[in-house]
Amino acid sequence: MGALPRSALALAALLGVSSAVLEVHVGMGSVFSVEGQQVVLPAWYTSHSQRKPYVTWLLDKEHADPFQILTYLDGVVKVEETELKPRVGFLYPVLSHNISVFINATREHDSGQYMCTVNVVDEASSMGKNIGVINLTVLVPPATPSCQLHGEPTVGANVTLSCSSRKGKPSPVYQWQRTAPTLQVFFPPAQDWHRGTLKLTNLSLDMSGLYVCAAENQAGSAECRIVLEVHSTSTKAVIAGAVLGSLGALATVVFFARRVVGYRRKKRDGQEEAANEIKEDAVAPKTPSWARRPAPDTLSKASTLSSIAGRRDRPYGANPPSDTASILTATGSYRGPPARAGGRPPGLSPHALNGAPQHRQDPTPIPSGSLPTSSLTRAGAVPVMVPAQSRAGSLV
Repeated sequence: MGALPRSALALAALLGVSSAVLEVHVGMGSVFSVEGQQVVLPAWYTSHSQRKPYVTWLLDKEHADPFQILTYLDGVVKVEETELKPRVGFLYPVLSHNISVFINATREHDSGQYMCTVNVVDEASSMGKNIGVINLTVLVPPATPSCQLHGEPTVGANVTLSCSSRKGKPSPVYQWQRTAPTLQVFFPPAQDWHRGTLKLTNLSLDMSGLYVCAAENQAGSAECRIVLEVHSTSTKAVIAGAVLGSLGALATVVFFARRVVGYRRKKRDGQEEAANEIKEDAVAPKTPSWARRPAPDTLSKASTLSSIAGRRDRPYGANPPSDTASILTATGSYRGPPARAGGRPPGLSPHALNGAPQHRQDPTPIPSGSLPTSSLTRAGAVPVMVPAQSRAGSLV
């Protein structure tokens, strides 16, 4: 009988040990992944219980409180509303005691401390044994770096080549080398691996070539290239000379163009002034006065205006205008009718032609200037300009 209690105690002790076997294990404490790739956080637990566990995964980031990303309770998996939701899940069914999780398309901000806790209803565990911790670090390969040249690559000068990548985790290191025309590798102090600079001093024409910078870290590498051309003269001086020459030529063209325009303008103004002076010196023509009668002895020398005035109400078949026309001088004096061929002379009556004594009857003279210009115009007189004549008959 005494042996039975001892066996019972042994069984109880065994059961007590078994009740304390719940423990969470992790495959590794630190896991590394390259950005964009899938990562698995390995974890499992041990227990003698056949009851379903309660599993929780949390993420603890720097400068933030831990938050749940994935849970398993009563056979139901729940993915919490986080940025990991479409990319995280359990790797195997939980009943297999494997509680590993996967994360697809990892990103840099997925890095952090992942904690897994397991609880079983009828099974206890030692303090802290039901928690597993895995640190995830997502590595980022270097972005394509940018190569730049600082300084003027002339013979005897100093220049610096720089290489920088805008991202990369961990920070990349840089390595410069010349590939053409001959391979050349550089070392400190000419090259700074962390800052990515390469200093070239006392340049010569032989230092021209293709230089390559490689940025490297644990996630990958990238490179950039730059061609160094060493010149015997400064390119800036050549450009400055060309610019100054162009400005000088432009100034010369502008100067001569202004001179030509000024000369043409001055010439045009001189011609206009000469034309104005000629117009001012010219004498305006005088209008002849028809009312003034010249002296009798100068009638032959004065300009005359002849007109033949006929009677407007003369019946058809009357004498032609030459029989009754009068000669009017330019001053309006009456000279009498013209002589008609074969007829009687002016001033003779018909009795003188038949043999009777002839008595001259002078027509009543018309005073000088008695016919105004308006009367002459109504009579049909036409003004005629005749050049004046001197006594000798020459034109004046």
